[in-house]
Amino acid sequence: MGATAVTGDREGDEDEEGIEAPEPEPLVGPQEVSAAAGDAGIRLDRFLSQRIAALSRARIQALIRAGHVVGAAGAVSDPGLKVKPGQTFTIDVPPPAPADPAAEALPLAIVYEDKHLLVIDKPAGLVVHPAAGHAQGTLVNALIAHCGDELSGIGGVRRPGIVHRLDKDTSGLLVVAKSDAAHRGLAGQFASHGADGRLVRTYEAFVWGTPRRASGAIDANIGRSPTNRTRMAVMRGEHGRHAVTHYEVLESFAGIDGKPLASRLRLALETGRTHQIRVHLAHLGHPVIGDAAYGAGHKASERKLPETAAKALQNLGRQTLHATELGFEHPVTRRTLHFTSPRPPDMQALYDALKAAATPASPARATRPKRNVSKR
Repeated sequence: MGATAVTGDREGDEDEEGIEAPEPEPLVGPQEVSAAAGDAGIRLDRFLSQRIAALSRARIQALIRAGHVVGAAGAVSDPGLKVKPGQTFTIDVPPPAPADPAAEALPLAIVYEDKHLLVIDKPAGLVVHPAAGHAQGTLVNALIAHCGDELSGIGGVRRPGIVHRLDKDTSGLLVVAKSDAAHRGLAGQFASHGADGRLVRTYEAFVWGTPRRASGAIDANIGRSPTNRTRMAVMRGEHGRHAVTHYEVLESFAGIDGKPLASRLRLALETGRTHQIRVHLAHLGHPVIGDAAYGAGHKASERKLPETAAKALQNLGRQTLHATELGFEHPVTRRTLHFTSPRPPDMQALYDALKAAATPASPARATRPKRNVSKR
């Protein structure tokens, strides 16, 4: 897709002296750890994760439950066991198990790759993770084939670490970890959703209509729809999970009647919920164009499209949502990485057709808007 990458000042996987840091060997075999006085009362899983940085706490919990952690009295099965000073534990780390999903040599648009992670420019139509109805032909299948033995074992299995996802019919940038350490570092950044300044994620979407305010934030909880369990919905009261989407109207486009019909938006996530952007924009009254799940009921709007735009939308056959920008701190080298992806050809064709029609005045018609434009 022609995505571009811009990184921080440091080039390559180097330490402070400019020499490439050695790649740590995958942790396999017995590891012995002894508790000091300051460790008294700490949960066993937390204690071991603090002492063995190469293993996540979740991975250690799984090893404990599987009988791979032994103390003076034998195998320990309780991750919550309180540690006592002087106790010694041996954790036997088995080699990573073969990946469960089958490897498939599928084409990948790789924007960036090193021994710790890779960034993909995902095309529309590609499912990220195997699931019911999509056991094969997914991004994970392709990554297992591409990375091979470079996958050092996420959670004890040779598989890529997926820290965030894009819907099947959403295109754009996505980062994947190759190791448990990289997975933990990336997961921490995505959990904070940019609050600490390290993570940047922006999207472009074409929506029906033009929001009343030129920019703002949609603050509305999201949960599983009570009427359709395959979809998400904005929830009332304290139900659902907290979700905030920031938007900015960049352009608006007229229909054949000369009236505002559609807009191009820039979006940034403050949280990361399933279908968040699509659900929030539909809740705002401006669903993503082409969104069959959350944008139904806009056939009248489609009839107002210029002929070329109507044909472009028909050829597109998906929601017009693209992950245009991704920036994060490399979880191992600590370099700042930044990537951009241009609008894919199918969305570009729709944009060109909308742009060719007469456009109404700039959407920046109001004073600085209030932050929350939609709140329960």
